Amino acid sequence: MADVSDPKIDEAYQDVRSDKTETNWLLLDYESDRSDKLKLTSTGSGGLAELREQLDDSKASYAYVRVQYSNDKESVREKFILVVWIGPNCKVMRKAKISVHSADVKSVLRVFSIEVPAREKDDLKEEPIIIKLRKAGGASYDGV
Repeated sequence: MADVSDPKIDEAYQDVRSDKTETNWLLLDYESDRSDKLKLTSTGSGGLAELREQLDDSKASYAYVRVQYSNDKESVREKFILVVWIGPNCKVMRKAKISVHSADVKSVLRVFSIEVPAREKDDLKEEPIIIKLRKAGGASYDGV
């Protein structure tokens, strides 16, 4: 089991979800290579592009992101995604624990529209994620 008991994790989660702050993502990393305890590594307001810069190719991490997009000129939607990052140089034993630990992370980062598994930073480009969010949202007038 992953230890997600750090109160800073829930505080950051509430911050990302809040309409009253600019914060739109948070990043969780393991305290060390051998630890199963997750800690809040960073937060930001620069969206997926800023988050991508924070990801380490040698780590497995979890991120929670508020994504804003519009369906037409009048409507703006905000949806939340859970990112499960497994860097290309992540150690085998860490990779093996990710599926089990993801369930523990989801008990804290509870509300999201889609889960995005990412192995390369290009997996977190905004446009393909917005297409997935539109499909998951049900009301798409763009034919996607």
